[in-house]
Amino acid sequence: MRLLTHEELVASLSSTDAESIHLDPLLRPDQVGQVTVDLRLGYDFLVSVLTRSPAVELRPTPESKFRGIQTYFQETRRTLGERFVLYPHQLVLATTVEYLSLPSNIYTDISVRSSYARLGIGVSTSLQPGWRGCVPLELFNHGNTPVELVVGSCICQAKFFAIQNQVSYVREGATRKYFGSIRPVVSRAERDKDLAVLARLADTFYQDVGDGGFTPPPSAEVIPEDQPPAP
Repeated sequence: MRLLTHEELVASLSSTDAESIHLDPLLRPDQVGQVTVDLRLGYDFLVSVLTRSPAVELRPTPESKFRGIQTYFQETRRTLGERFVLYPHQLVLATTVEYLSLPSNIYTDISVRSSYARLGIGVSTSLQPGWRGCVPLELFNHGNTPVELVVGSCICQAKFFAIQNQVSYVREGATRKYFGSIRPVVSRAERDKDLAVLARLADTFYQDVGDGGFTPPPSAEVIPEDQPPAP
């Protein structure tokens, strides 16, 4: 992979070619730095909230009442210039103002700008070639003090890497959970196919134990502290 520099970024962003980087709106040309492009905080937020549930479940169990992941978040919206408070140790899902479309040979890393990292704000996202949508931001306040964020401010930056071979994020037979989103989307981890397979394996295991068809390995022998080990 090769990191794109300022001249390459400007050329790609201003091109109308289908295999160029599309970013809209780019409100100021100085958002394009030497090797990064600054991105702005969007309008919509999904705020994690405390519930009476002991944990976020990814699959239902006989002992619990399964509730969707969406119920652990509360939706709110701000306009440009308004403030949003991110509290200590709080997770908030957001997006950028900009809509981004990547060509099939560009991979992108998203990170928080240094000025916000020094306030304890964390953002880390990667986007595969061919991805498109408003960039998802998983905001987290690692500090001990609430931080006011301003909608429309440049909170994060994107690095674009060119790869040798063209690949496609959207391909035949593949299901994409976050493609084309323009608003925050909660985790869709419960859709992972492995979870259903693992659930069946777990059910089979416990059924075998209950039927006496499975013998767990014997536990290690416990040697009293005052007894020396056997030679």
